[in-house]
Amino acid sequence: MALAEDHDDGTEAIEAVSFIPLSDPDITSAELSAVEALLCSPRVSNGPITDVFEKAFAAYLGRKYAVAVPSGTIGLLLALKALGVGPGQEVIASPYSFRETVHAISLVGARAVFADVDYWSGALAPAKVEERVTANTRAIIGGNPNGHPAPWSELRAIAQHHQLPLLEDSTEAIGSRYKGELVGRFGDIAVFDFAQPLALTCGEGGMVVTDDIDLAVGLRRHRAHRLDERSSVVISSAAPHQAGMSDLTAALGLAQLRRLEEILERRRLAEQLYNAHMQSFEGIKPPYVAPDATGVNWFLYLVHLGTRFTRSSRDAIVDDLRIEQVEAAAYCHPLHLQRHYFDLGYRHGDFQVTEKIADRALALPFHTHLTSDHIEFIVETVKDASINIGAGAAIY
Repeated sequence: MALAEDHDDGTEAIEAVSFIPLSDPDITSAELSAVEALLCSPRVSNGPITDVFEKAFAAYLGRKYAVAVPSGTIGLLLALKALGVGPGQEVIASPYSFRETVHAISLVGARAVFADVDYWSGALAPAKVEERVTANTRAIIGGNPNGHPAPWSELRAIAQHHQLPLLEDSTEAIGSRYKGELVGRFGDIAVFDFAQPLALTCGEGGMVVTDDIDLAVGLRRHRAHRLDERSSVVISSAAPHQAGMSDLTAALGLAQLRRLEEILERRRLAEQLYNAHMQSFEGIKPPYVAPDATGVNWFLYLVHLGTRFTRSSRDAIVDDLRIEQVEAAAYCHPLHLQRHYFDLGYRHGDFQVTEKIADRALALPFHTHLTSDHIEFIVETVKDASINIGAGAAIY
């Protein structure tokens, strides 16, 4: 890949630029120092740093309890176990997701009952959720897809009407706000993930938050026993998953949390650059933001191609970008079309909105190390690729 650079004499030179990855963690000397200090300490697991991280994360969100876990998927699994969800029960969830935390439903033996999504935001459509509630429904899981908040007021009303717990999948949305409040504050339990390409990343890991002390105790019992419990009778109360977070991961996460607003602001700058360059592209609009989404921190820069684009033309654009040393991806392969859920009886056409937007959703590089030149090159390459495949400029 090469970018044009103007010389003082008016000539144009070509500057070679390396591969542009889909994501690139924002790591500074603060994170390096935190990890180095931990590595020089006598404890890299089962130590105090994880507790500090949990308390700091709970304080950031304004929630009472936070439980550190190895991943968002494990976090949701433990949340379902703490709620007593198991075989023969149903959990309503979205089939439109990049992160497959929904697999936790199957891991506890329950059945994922999918509901279709809103065409614009990609979040669960409340009316579709209402239609899927049955006598076997045990919980509702709402997500904030690609960082965009779900309609939490409506989802909460449905959950309360049917006396169901509401779980919040915020694995893609740290720092986003719904009606002025941070995501992670709307579910009885909320789950976060810290793997790349999240804004707060510590390699792997996640966090489960709640205000219910009984749920918090249940989460910890199913996660792992503490060292001081090894000789206690409480070890017989549950068979834990040994799903704790190491202090090494927590030290990196804590350093990232302390810099989170700085990281998010730098990502917002990249978003503004994308939006500016997208204005010259007739066939693509910047990501949609609903009126109640008072702050959106994107997981990736996601654009929806025009209605004349197909799934194959979207994939061709991804291939063209790869040739130009730019990493891009389809945001989502609908869960109900994956083999595991296909075997449960789901078929193509079951959730037409999900399939329609998933076929044309294109995730572009999004991280703090992108420059204006990078973003201009990416957008121009997408534009050229769309012309090459012969797609028109119809939007949505």
